[in-house]
Amino acid sequence: MFLKNYLGIWCFLIISILLAIIVFIIPYLFAVKSDDREKLSSYECGFNPFEDSRGEFDVKFYLVAILFIIFDLEISFLFPFVLCLDKIGGLGICAMYIFLLVLTVGFFYE
Repeated sequence: MFLKNYLGIWCFLIISILLAIIVFIIPYLFAVKSDDREKLSSYECGFNPFEDSRGEFDVKFYLVAILFIIFDLEISFLFPFVLCLDKIGGLGICAMYIFLLVLTVGFFYE
């Protein structure tokens, strides 16, 4: 009687495992496995994929990636602000304007 309550969960688990296996196995079996010129070309960051990994590189690619992550995280702070906009009062709104000003200055500096 106790395990009868979990029958739906077991069915869902088995079906989801089977679907996951199907989703991964079928493309692996039927995918074209030939390298073409586009796959062997440089990546979007500008590095040649088959050079020595200890070679010199341009730091600006990493700086842009880090700045993107920082600005993305700062924008995520706006969502809780919007949810409690009616409860924070004038001081909270002023603080958020200062935060947005700093964010805008940093964006233009980037």
